[in-house]
Amino acid sequence: KLCPLIRPSACELCFGLARDTVLLNKHKPWIETSYHGVITENTDIVLLDPPLVALDKDAPIPYAGEICAFNIHGLEAPFEAVVLNGTSGEGQLRARGLVDCELQKEYTFIIQAHDCGSGPGGTEGKKSHKAVVHIQVNDVNEFAPVFREPQYRAAVTEGKIYDSILQVEATDQDCSPQYSQICNYQITTTNTPFAIDRNGNIRNTEKLSYDRQQQYEIQVTAWDCGQKRALHSVPVRIDIKPVCKPGWQGWNKRVDYEPGTGSKQLFPKMHLETCGGPLSSVRTTVELQTSHIGKGCDRETYSEKSLQKLCGASSGSTDLLPAPSAATNWTASLVTDSGRDSDLIFRFDGRQAAKIPDRVVPQNLTDQFTIATWMKHGPSPGLRAEKETLLCNSDKTEMNRHHYSLYVHNCRLVFLLRRDFTQVDTFRPAEFHWKLEQICDKEWHYYVINVEFPVVTLYVDGVTYDPYLVTDDWPIHPSQIDVQLTVGACWQGGEVTKPRFTQYFRGSLSGLTIRPGKIESQKVISCLQACKEGLDINSLESLDKSIKFHFNPAQSILVMEGEDLENINAAVRKVSYINSRQFPTPGIRRLHISTAVQCFGEDTCITIPDIDAVVMVLQPSEPRITIAGLERLSRPASDFRAAAGVALFQDLHIISTVTRADATTHHTGGENAPLLKSHRPGVLEEIIHNLDYCDILVLGEELRPEQESLQLHRSALLGKHLDATNSTSGMSIYGVDSMSNYEQVIRQVHYLNWQPSQLTERRFRLTCSELNGRYTSNEFNLEVSVLHSSEAGEHVNHMVAPPQYMQVVHHPSMMHDLYPSHSSGVPSAATVVIVMCIAALVAVVVLGIYRIHLTHQQEVKLAETAKDTDVAWDDSALTITVNPMEVGEMDRMSNGLPGDTEGARKDEKLTVDSTSQAETRIYSLVGIREYRWAENTEIHM
Repeated sequence: KLCPLIRPSACELCFGLARDTVLLNKHKPWIETSYHGVITENTDIVLLDPPLVALDKDAPIPYAGEICAFNIHGLEAPFEAVVLNGTSGEGQLRARGLVDCELQKEYTFIIQAHDCGSGPGGTEGKKSHKAVVHIQVNDVNEFAPVFREPQYRAAVTEGKIYDSILQVEATDQDCSPQYSQICNYQITTTNTPFAIDRNGNIRNTEKLSYDRQQQYEIQVTAWDCGQKRALHSVPVRIDIKPVCKPGWQGWNKRVDYEPGTGSKQLFPKMHLETCGGPLSSVRTTVELQTSHIGKGCDRETYSEKSLQKLCGASSGSTDLLPAPSAATNWTASLVTDSGRDSDLIFRFDGRQAAKIPDRVVPQNLTDQFTIATWMKHGPSPGLRAEKETLLCNSDKTEMNRHHYSLYVHNCRLVFLLRRDFTQVDTFRPAEFHWKLEQICDKEWHYYVINVEFPVVTLYVDGVTYDPYLVTDDWPIHPSQIDVQLTVGACWQGGEVTKPRFTQYFRGSLSGLTIRPGKIESQKVISCLQACKEGLDINSLESLDKSIKFHFNPAQSILVMEGEDLENINAAVRKVSYINSRQFPTPGIRRLHISTAVQCFGEDTCITIPDIDAVVMVLQPSEPRITIAGLERLSRPASDFRAAAGVALFQDLHIISTVTRADATTHHTGGENAPLLKSHRPGVLEEIIHNLDYCDILVLGEELRPEQESLQLHRSALLGKHLDATNSTSGMSIYGVDSMSNYEQVIRQVHYLNWQPSQLTERRFRLTCSELNGRYTSNEFNLEVSVLHSSEAGEHVNHMVAPPQYMQVVHHPSMMHDLYPSHSSGVPSAATVVIVMCIAALVAVVVLGIYRIHLTHQQEVKLAETAKDTDVAWDDSALTITVNPMEVGEMDRMSNGLPGDTEGARKDEKLTVDSTSQAETRIYSLVGIREYRWAENTEIHM
């Protein structure tokens, strides 16, 4: 309206200001990309990290720079966001109602900020990007423990001390482990001969007498880990029964097992005597005790790398406890115990530790990696247990920071992982704790830690366990300090007067590996720790339908339960022992059988005595692995210089035999079952089994890399479970595979020597192994020698007989021309004489002309060669032309002194035609003796 009253220029300015006012809201609000919050159940305020704040670059412009709302996307999320201050953008996240941890522990939803637009009506408002909000609900100890049963009842026989009469069990509905777990049980009845442990197992503290008291009734209460007591105690009634002598009959204390016989019944004639008492159910537990065998049972004892390849594990793992050798000398000072079936075991008594060399330390431990090891560990000595470190990566000097470590403390396994500030700069999980019975039970267990940060999962014998406690910490500040990886203790390089080891480990370790960049699958983990022996049930389909049975994962414990006594007897008779190894570990396996019988009503219950028996695994027939083949190999020098070199073991054969004491043979049907060649007692019989490594050792002086090498093309390993390493001292081929595959690969090992003139002979030794050195082959020695062509008369012999590289070819057309009369089959004498004369005349004329031409050509080429003496040239495809007219001169010259180039006249040369370079080179007769003959060289005479 004012524009007509003012100057035109002022009017334009007025319109510009109006236009800018409309476009003031130029920017979207900005919020964090993700938020993590915590809310305690039954409250409504959410504590967010980072705080909920929205920023707008349009500030301090009214409306455009102000925040009007936070919108939550996800109607199922019981939360709302409110704006506390529109100018500063502060907001708060609240629960619309009371949240319950027992209903839902976590929430995830989307939040988005809105500015106020360009005016009070919120028109043309802008939205921020969408951010993810993760809310965790903290638990409150609001529920008390409740027993699963309203009452418990058991019966015991007089005069016996029970480890466990029965077990009571209480539960808690709280959602967190702290408040939902039952930490303690207590018998509230006073002056009773019973006690209860923390797991609810009730036992008697003295022998009970039926005559003194026939029944006891006690009250039991429970506490959760938040010290909340059960509202109601549970009554437990224990009946005392008089002595009865029932038990198992018809069983043998010792059962012999012959390797390779498959599954063998343990108790084919056993039955249970119950003294005529009526039974409601019988529960029998058969336990195979193999803890004294190797790492807990009869497992494959191949090397860790071979087992990983056999189980299909990902490549790239680093073995931190390999067998001591020149290349792996850091384990040489550790105490090893490899006397049990070739298992490589390292024992730590609190004084040994090893530093891992920097070249071996796994690099680039990203958010995904796997640590695996076998461990045998017992309770720590002393009242005040210290940390016992299995693996530790700490500062080498100056400071004492632990970057990552795996240790045992008070029978808890703890994994520490401190991130660097370069990776993350927020408060993140750093310590993961597991409390398991296996850690201190003095038995072998296989531990695998899969890290998918921030999630860390523990596998023990193939079973997964989540940490019961996770402790957060700040990342480590970056520094230029080198780190030291150690096994058996932790290196303390700083903050002490003298660097030293600390927190020593006490126990046994084996197969400690780290695989960076990947986590191991549960299938591979199960394969790596699988037992090869265990309990079995013969003809499972013939079991009565009413029989319930259960195996533990290792198949060392079998539980069978049924209501009918005859069906139980039939089921127990089918229990068998099986060992799938072709060469099992001989010795004793103990069997323990326990039986629990439940009776009807008030009838007398029966206690069945436990049974202890043994399975004696007999000594397997030890195989004799024999390597045979050509023991001396002589080849011309040119073969060693060729691109393919010389195949060392082309005639190699590997066989394995055993001596059978009788004519009985067994066939298990498996792919590793022995294939017997003879059935006469006392003779050698060939068997088929796997190998796990073959070593080719260079005897004498090591290979000179600038002159010679052993080579194996990678294609030779395709489709096989094999790999190879090569060095100046030899070649190692390893992996679990058949003898025939090993033969195929070893036959393709070639020896190359670029200067065979300096070599007289080379000696190699080949040995092979099965089961990580438990069975080894003979030492097969091969002597390789070079045939030098410096002997007198060599070239004359080449003219008389076709050389090694020549192939005589008969063309049918030539035969037809010589013998045109096909019907007669024999030509006349006149025809033969005429043909021979004509051929001789033509040869003399042609050779004479060629001799004149060759003499002229030699003079010209001699001058060209003098100019090009320093020029390198390719001799991969040559045609060597020898003039037969000069045979006499060649014989005369070859009788000269070797290497005497002055003894030969300059005009007496061999003409060498290089077809690949389209040029001619001239060499002296002495020089041709050292000439490299390529495989595709042709000789024309």
